[in-house]
Amino acid sequence: MKDKSSIQDRPNVSKVLWWDWDYEKMNFHKAYIAVIGRIIEHGDEEEYAEMIRFYGKEKVIHAIKYEIKFLADYAIEKVCDYFSLKKEEIWCYRDKQSRPNYWI
Repeated sequence: MKDKSSIQDRPNVSKVLWWDWDYEKMNFHKAYIAVIGRIIEHGDEEEYAEMIRFYGKEKVIHAIKYEIKFLADYAIEKVCDYFSLKKEEIWCYRDKQSRPNYWI
């Protein structure tokens, strides 16, 4: 039995976001942490809205706060503004602050 993908199987966001992934084989439900992180870092407001529609706001915020291991500084700022979060609520920000910064 072949797996038939439908619009419900994936958020309606630009395929350009998945330049390094095999888009047709992606399981957007299983890879939700990576997908949410990618949309946060590279998506626009329409793609944020679609991410929330697809996963639900509660799941998105939970992933941001507790599951995403890394976000660039600009993405942390962007997500804090969009969702009215504080940086200190986001695990990857707290983790980044706890590691020593070495200067060469």
